[in-house]
Amino acid sequence: MYKLIAMDMDGTLLKDDKSISERTKNAIKKAKAKGVKVVLASGRSIDGIYGYLKDLDLISDGDYVLSYNGALIQNTETKEIINFKALSGKDGKILRKVSKDVGVNILGISLKNGLFTPKNTRYTQQVADRNCLKLTVKELDEVDEDDEIGKFMMIDEPEVLNKAIELLPKELYEQYSILRSNVAFLEFVHKDCNKGAGVKALADYLGIDKSEVICVGDEGNDKHMIEFAGLGVAMGNATEEIKSIAQYVTLSNEEDGVAQLIEKFILED
Repeated sequence: MYKLIAMDMDGTLLKDDKSISERTKNAIKKAKAKGVKVVLASGRSIDGIYGYLKDLDLISDGDYVLSYNGALIQNTETKEIINFKALSGKDGKILRKVSKDVGVNILGISLKNGLFTPKNTRYTQQVADRNCLKLTVKELDEVDEDDEIGKFMMIDEPEVLNKAIELLPKELYEQYSILRSNVAFLEFVHKDCNKGAGVKALADYLGIDKSEVICVGDEGNDKHMIEFAGLGVAMGNATEEIKSIAQYVTLSNEEDGVAQLIEKFILED
């Protein structure tokens, strides 16, 4: 029997209009009633997840959430931090230099001070809105070196970002966990972090074996948790890379793929 299901949000739990269908809400409610831990695992900040946790009734002492691609794990009710691996303002200086060298925009998300970027664009504004964060235009050099940063993102037009990725110094991949979460987003978190490591840390904390875990997602930043899970699932709208590593492919996010997955593997159990 599966005891924990971790799900990505954008392109997975959420429909394209960022809503959650009634069928999916009901499936999650029934899974929780069976004692299954339902965990949202997102690249978003906690501020960008909280409204959905409330909508799904996933705010209690027994509920947990993974934000910043698994860098931060916390109890949704008490806000107790189970695990947190932060970056710092010092990392911002390193990554800002690289972003200038490869010709892309960059942003950072601070736990205390919200989102900051040297240049506000439709993409940076989209990230700020999605995460319910205040956006400040300022150079990364101005950020306090000791500031706790959940993640940095190189963010630009897809064709610009693709070229920039080809130019990234190889040593950067040893310094950070680098995740492509969207055609326009390249995310940088602590080198020991990804959603798979986050789900494993939470499962270990709860005494749940990996064979009892389901993970579902659609993009590159979901890869590690899909590989970790006892049952790794790709959405019908997932990238071909994600589909190729999954053990099961459910329906798309527009077709209630998460609900179909829960109904098949948890509620019919």
